[in-house]
Amino acid sequence: MRAQEIAQENHLPCVYLVDSGGANLPNQDDVFPDKEHFGRIFFNQANLSAAGIPQIAVVMGSCTAGGAYVPAMSDESIIVKEQGTIFLGGPPLVKAATGEEVSAEDLGGGDVHTRLSGVVDHLAQNDT
Repeated sequence: MRAQEIAQENHLPCVYLVDSGGANLPNQDDVFPDKEHFGRIFFNQANLSAAGIPQIAVVMGSCTAGGAYVPAMSDESIIVKEQGTIFLGGPPLVKAATGEEVSAEDLGGGDVHTRLSGVVDHLAQNDT
């Protein structure tokens, strides 16, 4: 959140290196958009966007639940092939809800989001 504040104050691009499993569900009721809690990240992203400040997300791991919104709300996003994933609920949730077994890559990997969904703009071969 500090990087977002610096970007806002100085009208600089904000770069996110995203790898998030989302909120801890038992503590989900403690997620608020006030200044001290991580729910503020999304509020800040919306304000940066409204101010025309570019936001770039690099998805380097799994972005599940709330973490999936960061690249989706960014102006440009990059995902690392066979390493980055974006979804609201991962393979265990899909299996519990539908009985279907699906890999993380097939559910929300780089190919899915660069070729089909359009959530991600660029597919990187590795994270270097």
